[in-house]
Amino acid sequence: MDAHTSLTQFLSPYPEYVQQLAMELRTYLTVHEPLANELIWDNYNALAIAYSKSDKLKDAFCHIAVYAKHVNLGFNRGAELTPNALPLQGKGKLIRHITLKSFEDLPSKEVYDYLDQAILLSDTLNPKLSNIIKSPESMVMSISEKKIRPS
Repeated sequence: MDAHTSLTQFLSPYPEYVQQLAMELRTYLTVHEPLANELIWDNYNALAIAYSKSDKLKDAFCHIAVYAKHVNLGFNRGAELTPNALPLQGKGKLIRHITLKSFEDLPSKEVYDYLDQAILLSDTLNPKLSNIIKSPESMVMSISEKKIRPS
C-alpha cells in the first residue's frame, strides 16, 4: 500500500532520523500485515499511525507514535499479549509500547511474536473484519490545528 500523500508533509518537522525510522517501521508493519488499513492522525503532541482491519481505531492492533526524539511502536491491546523476552512499556489499562531511536534497535523476532499475537487477538475479537479488506488504504483521520512539533 502506498502511503497517503500527506504523510511526508506530516513527518517533515521531525529530525531526519525520526522520519526515516517512522517510514521504516511503516514498511515493516505493512509487509507483515498487508491487509490492514493505515489510519493517520496528525495530533497535537504526536503524529499517530494505526493499523486496523477496518477504518476504526477501536479495531487497530498496533500503531506508530512519532515524537521529536523517538518513535514508539505500540500494541493497542498490549496488556493482553503473552510476554516474551522483550518487555513492553506502559502502565495503562491496555496499550503497551516499545521506544525506538533507530530501526536497528528493533528486536525483530520478539516484535514479530507480539505482532502475530496482536493480529490474532484483533481477528478473534472482530471475526467479521479478518478478511474484509481486499485493497488496504492509507487515510488521514484528523489534523489538529495546534501542534507541538520539533523546531
